Amino acid sequence: MNKISFIGELEQLVLLAVLRLEGDAYSTAVRAELEERTGRGVARGAVYITLDRLVKKGYLSSRLGDPTPERGGRAKRYFGLTPEGVAALRASREALLKLWSGYESLLQES
Repeated sequence: MNKISFIGELEQLVLLAVLRLEGDAYSTAVRAELEERTGRGVARGAVYITLDRLVKKGYLSSRLGDPTPERGGRAKRYFGLTPEGVAALRASREALLKLWSGYESLLQES
């Protein structure tokens, strides 16, 4: 049984963005998804570093797409969640729900 390590907020957001992009998750699309869904800017470098870190942790897999003329013949690197990545998201969600339990009304708007 693999032990799931805790994931940070940006790691959680990136994993969720990759999940939402359903097979079309490359760095620029992940960044756009994060900015659209959260309403806050994310530095390009932060996205690249987080994607690489999540691959190293085994939470994401990556593959190279076909080279395109628009990118000067370079291929896009696409990302997908691994079973370990799904487990990390579940564990993170569960921890947050346990912490929020009983305090949901605290931050509700009147």
